[in-house]
Amino acid sequence: MCTECGKCFTLQRDLEIHQRIHTGEKPFTCTECGNSFRLKECLKRHQIIHTGEKPYACTECEKHFTLKDNLLRHQKIHIGVKPFECTECGKSFSQKSQLQAHHKSHTGEKPFPCAECGKRFGLKSHLNRHQKIHTGEKPLTCTECGKSFSTKDNLSSHVIVHTGEKRFPCTKCGKKFTREDRLEKHMRLHTKKPFTCTECGKSFCSEGRLYCHQATHTGEKPFTCMECGKCFSRKSSLQRHGIIHTRTRLLNVQMYQADVSQQSPTFNSTM
Repeated sequence: MCTECGKCFTLQRDLEIHQRIHTGEKPFTCTECGNSFRLKECLKRHQIIHTGEKPYACTECEKHFTLKDNLLRHQKIHIGVKPFECTECGKSFSQKSQLQAHHKSHTGEKPFPCAECGKRFGLKSHLNRHQKIHTGEKPLTCTECGKSFSTKDNLSSHVIVHTGEKRFPCTKCGKKFTREDRLEKHMRLHTKKPFTCTECGKSFCSEGRLYCHQATHTGEKPFTCMECGKCFSRKSSLQRHGIIHTRTRLLNVQMYQADVSQQSPTFNSTM
């Protein structure tokens, strides 16, 4: 039995390993970087970082990973498993970190500012990706055409242009997509409407439609007619309104042509 927390073990070795949680003892040290670990297995897993070894391969797309946990997390993309659901809007994610990042879209929290331009981000990884805009750094190169990219995601999306591979199948109808974000957009056709208005409870299948709807509550009219300055809450309303100006211009042209045709005989008779 552990004298600190009362937990019981059948083997003395298991008790000794457990007690390291309380003592903070980490007897296994990496000779490369000096990091220490409580378990030998953890040290072995860590050392793969230094060797670059990626022994775990995805059977669907042949992508390789250093850790088995990372492989299992990746495979959820192919089977469509998304166990982490947002309690605010119902949107689901395959990884807990993705859900945590998404939560910030509701709270508006952006604790990571860019030192160059002041733009703020909810995740440090998003800040790091943004900063490459200022440095112009594009360390990742496509082996097919030589084009360079600033992020791994951009390179991966580009490579599909050469392979034509559609790795992301819809579990509902079987349709396949080249990108995960396109699959997610498609899945909304099968699922309920995940984007709900906090004012009236009405739900929508896309964030864009929810945004347009919310303007009816806020009174916001972000779409302005360049002809007359009239504002609209929806882009479709602006486009519909634009037809009035198009018809007016067409009518003016027709009236002008009619005037010219009427004046032409008079002009000719005076010659």
